[in-house]
Amino acid sequence: MTDRLNSDQRRHLMQQVKGKNTRPEMIVRSLLHRLGYRFRLHRKDLPGTPDVVFPSRRVALFVHGCFWHGHGCRIGQLPKSRLDYWQPKIATNRDRDARKEAALEATGWRVAVVWQCELTDLEGLATRLKDLLDTK
Repeated sequence: MTDRLNSDQRRHLMQQVKGKNTRPEMIVRSLLHRLGYRFRLHRKDLPGTPDVVFPSRRVALFVHGCFWHGHGCRIGQLPKSRLDYWQPKIATNRDRDARKEAALEATGWRVAVVWQCELTDLEGLATRLKDLLDTK
């Protein structure tokens, strides 16, 4: 299957993908703030630079895009073209995520991941986050 975009258009499109302050991340941060939680963002001194950090609770929260981190849901399906590129790329991302989570857990942090597809049920997500943050 061929790409519907030429290489310059594809390059421009991929350059627009952000690593911080993404829409899913902003939705999660807004939800947490409405629930009354206060947090820190993108702590560079922690492995993996978690998206949202609750230092007093020692909880690190990652907000992952389903595609980029290989979730396996409908959003996270691999494209049909260039599998020789995308399969190793996503596998590398998943391996890096696992290493960073293990490094955080080894230093006494609890780690949680919010997937992009979970944002369709904000009530369920709010319940899950409250359970996570209110237990020691």
